[in-house]
Amino acid sequence: MAHTPILTFTEKGIYCAAGDFYIDPWRPVQRALITHGHADHARPGHASYLATHTALPVMRHRLGDISAEGIGFGETRMIGDAKVSFHPAGHVPGSAQIRIEVDGEIWVASGDYKTEGDGLSETFEPLRCHHFITESTFGLPVFRWQPQATVASEINAWWARCAANGKTAFLGAYALGKAQRLLSMLDPETGPILTHGAVEATNRILREQGLNLPQTVQATADVKPKDYPGAIVLAPPSALGSAWARKFGAQESAFASGWMQLRGVRRRRAGDRGFVISDHADWAGLIDTITQTGAENIYVTHGYTDIFTRYMNENGWNAQVVPTEFEGETLDQEPGA
Repeated sequence: MAHTPILTFTEKGIYCAAGDFYIDPWRPVQRALITHGHADHARPGHASYLATHTALPVMRHRLGDISAEGIGFGETRMIGDAKVSFHPAGHVPGSAQIRIEVDGEIWVASGDYKTEGDGLSETFEPLRCHHFITESTFGLPVFRWQPQATVASEINAWWARCAANGKTAFLGAYALGKAQRLLSMLDPETGPILTHGAVEATNRILREQGLNLPQTVQATADVKPKDYPGAIVLAPPSALGSAWARKFGAQESAFASGWMQLRGVRRRRAGDRGFVISDHADWAGLIDTITQTGAENIYVTHGYTDIFTRYMNENGWNAQVVPTEFEGETLDQEPGA
């Protein structure tokens, strides 16, 4: 009799029959286990949600009145015949890889992950398993990240130049995760730090959970730009160049994204600068992680799936592409929004 895989890929999402639950499903289901709060992974309409204690407050903010339960990192829970635990993915605060064990066979669904510590997110934890479901958002050799401190120096130098030239610096970043990471990298001595409402709402939630973030001022309609000379404004990329942004007068804008590694993308953007920083693993991070899992079978989701899978198979792994509706990192908006 053929062995039924512990996780299968269905039209609703990644399904575990032994526990009758889905991981990050994109269609409404009875029981959803969620890796993190970005909109392409945490979707509305499920009857019940399970996520880490840190991820839940942002999910409730975004999804409204949901039936949800929290779980601690490393805490083991039996769901049906499946032993389930959540482990740090390092992507954004509260993000998790989900480990499922049934009769000694171990699967890990990575969700989105990055391997470099950022000082805010829980540090990525490599997990040994037989089967590993990995993203490949930046699964090309060209994507290799500089250390966070190097990028922080570049951003702060740019901001200081903007301030010296009488310009407001606008920095585009996702409201959840990237914005807070950048905020923690900024030098408050340079000037005031202003935020778009979407960024500040997330800041507030994470501060309430104990994350230490520099002081910010929400750029509401009452805020007069002349009262904040030399400011930097953190905003979702879609807000850059908007009527809201134009009220700040003379300004420069920049995008902070892994996609800034590609010269063609930088040229196509209207921004004045691009800073290469991502909350996803780069090429080396992906390869190192998969190697550390010791997994026999690799399932590759969103990103450069075909190229990355071909590399895996040519270098001794048994890899295949699996279709999902996860989007990974995009330039213009929150993933999946």
